[in-house]
Amino acid sequence: MQKVVLKAGKDEFVRRFHPWIFSGAVARMEGDKLSDGDVVEVTDHHGNTLGIGHFHHGSIAVRLVHFGKADVMQTDFWKQKFQQAWQVRQVAGLADHPHTDCFRLSHGEGDGMPGLVVDIYGDVAVMQCHSIGMHRQRELLTEALRQTLGKRLRGVYDKSAEALPGNYAAKHENGWLWSAEPDMTPQAIVHENGIRFKVDWQTGQKTGFFLDQRDNRQLLATFAAGKSVLNAFCYTGGFSCYALKAGAERVVSIDASAKAMDLTDENVLLNAPFTGSNESLTEDVLRYFKQVEEQFDVVVVDPPAFAKSMEKRHNAVQGYKRLNEAAIRHVKPGGILFTFSCSQVVDRELFYHTIAAAAMEAGRPARVLHHLTQGADHPVSMFHPEGAYLKGLVLHLT
Repeated sequence: MQKVVLKAGKDEFVRRFHPWIFSGAVARMEGDKLSDGDVVEVTDHHGNTLGIGHFHHGSIAVRLVHFGKADVMQTDFWKQKFQQAWQVRQVAGLADHPHTDCFRLSHGEGDGMPGLVVDIYGDVAVMQCHSIGMHRQRELLTEALRQTLGKRLRGVYDKSAEALPGNYAAKHENGWLWSAEPDMTPQAIVHENGIRFKVDWQTGQKTGFFLDQRDNRQLLATFAAGKSVLNAFCYTGGFSCYALKAGAERVVSIDASAKAMDLTDENVLLNAPFTGSNESLTEDVLRYFKQVEEQFDVVVVDPPAFAKSMEKRHNAVQGYKRLNEAAIRHVKPGGILFTFSCSQVVDRELFYHTIAAAAMEAGRPARVLHHLTQGADHPVSMFHPEGAYLKGLVLHLT
């Protein structure tokens, strides 16, 4: 195993179990020329082993998958990782939930597996590698998943091409890493708190569904009975289906993607019958807000990430402010706003102040009823707070 030696005084964060080694902390590399994704041993400047991880030429030079000494990573190494992750899902009540058969099994740094997302949809595991190092381990990861889940698992699908660095990704395609039978379809009907959803991991965003909003969708249902609901950036209609099953009188679902709206319509039909109605609009959300004056009892605003780097954070904040000011104006007096940001570079405090500024600009008194975040199957390491990417607020507007 090749070595990455840190500069004097640059080992403090590693000793605090932060999994990222930034390139500026590296004194030298020992061994043959390192390639992206190589497994390396990280040492302090005295030669003491700090951990092992995946090397990459970039601002984050190493992502640590183990602290301290360890043998070369093999199937048993990853099996132990998945077993620990499975135990966390059991404690969270998700592994054998009678009404939920979809959840995240590996959430990157939160589960000690930086660069790896594994989502479970029924009896299929969809793997998305965000680092070359993890993707180079995909066969070992697949075998470890099979050993961990046993007969629960009928297939492992690789959905990494969209998440990997461009030059490397161009050489790889998404597809089955293993399947119990030939020609398995890359989609399934899954259940979340008893609500049914069609998930297409081959063509859908991320791994096919946004599992991180499960608890927040359930909370929305408590506000929806007999109400009008606007679900903006609805994707495949998660919040819409929860609202309808909870007895919403009228739901308007909006997304700019025609394909997403088709899946929304399918998911609404999957959950029929219900007493209310759903109207699906393929439309830009801000354009809709400018053209329509109707107010709703409940408005949900769940946009995609507005910024993925610190350089774009200011523009993102201004975008969140404009969007939420418009959304607030479409909430009836006494109504509710669910608003979210999944931009990692916009932290919880900044998001809060941005929404406060939007409410002030709209001239609407607002009370915070709930602070929202990702579900328990998206755990955050206390030593890696960057993993807390999803933040949300439930506001009562007068």
